[in-house]
Amino acid sequence: MSRLGLDEAVTRLERALDVFEKAIERRRAAEDVVSDLEEEMHLLALDRARLAREFDDLKARTVELETVNREVARRVDSAMDSVRTVLIGAGG
Repeated sequence: MSRLGLDEAVTRLERALDVFEKAIERRRAAEDVVSDLEEEMHLLALDRARLAREFDDLKARTVELETVNREVARRVDSAMDSVRTVLIGAGG
């Protein structure tokens, strides 16, 4: 092989190594992105679970408040009936 052929082969090898190094850099960058996305998905899953628990707690609290509200309304109606009865009795 002549000196010129050897120089060309070395030049091609250097170019191939540069291309290979750049491919490795791109691959590492892509892996970093994937890792970041996986971490973000994990955090989103934790947030979703927390929000689901809070939602369930709020639904239970709503049912509880509706029950209390019905009982208060029943008592107010009963008290109003008692007041009417007393007023009618006093007026009559």
